[in-house]
Amino acid sequence: MLAIAERDVPVTSLRLGIDVGGTAIKYAMVDTADGTLHGDIGEVPTPTPATPDAVATVLAEILAQVRLRGLPLDSSVGVALPAVVRHGVAHSAANISPEWLGCDVVELLSRRLGCPVTVSNDADAAGLAEVAHRAAIDPGGSNNGDPHVILVLTLGTGIGSALVVDGVLVPNFELGHLQIGGMKAEAKASAVARERDGLNWREYALRLQEYLSHVEFLFSPDLVILGGGISVRHEEFLPHLSLRTPVVPALLANKAGVVGAALTVR
Repeated sequence: MLAIAERDVPVTSLRLGIDVGGTAIKYAMVDTADGTLHGDIGEVPTPTPATPDAVATVLAEILAQVRLRGLPLDSSVGVALPAVVRHGVAHSAANISPEWLGCDVVELLSRRLGCPVTVSNDADAAGLAEVAHRAAIDPGGSNNGDPHVILVLTLGTGIGSALVVDGVLVPNFELGHLQIGGMKAEAKASAVARERDGLNWREYALRLQEYLSHVEFLFSPDLVILGGGISVRHEEFLPHLSLRTPVVPALLANKAGVVGAALTVR
């Protein structure tokens, strides 16, 4: 089960997971054998501007601090980045510097941190963690009819998405950019869009319903998991949604990106 914990664990199963966000960089040691956090999540501001060089400098400082505290540390590090990452190269840049475009992130961070680094899209990392968590607490999928196709959506500044099929992640699944009524879906149905347009929860649920119905039609998932900070208020809007597919709130909240980043190393 994925949960915060402080205990003795085999060094070989520990990984440092780092989640780079637009405003903050979160990090923690994660036991990849079961996804538990070994200690608390640390957080530092994301540098402004968030260029590759500036972010690499902060990540190197984080790694040095973790080592100085004497925590067990495997030689590999997992990093979640708000970008489409293909074969280690960034092909987009959301809320970070456009200098990331075309950057060989794996080469840069491995060189600057002095150890092997695995890099993934932040929504992919969060989705991987959420699916692993649910599999850990409900191995047979008894609550949702043994779901084989799971879609994880994070509702925040935009809409992040991750698709997991039979436990295998389909990377860089950018469903926030789907067009709904002539607009990008995330411009209408993200958490920021709700605040920007002053929508109450029922009004927001109507927009979210339109988006989710479209996604359901296109991909026919067995389960939809809604994450992002807004997921803690799920009781306000989930009851107003009506889909054939079960829709449930995420369980890991702000820990998902950190845990998922570490799991990609495993």
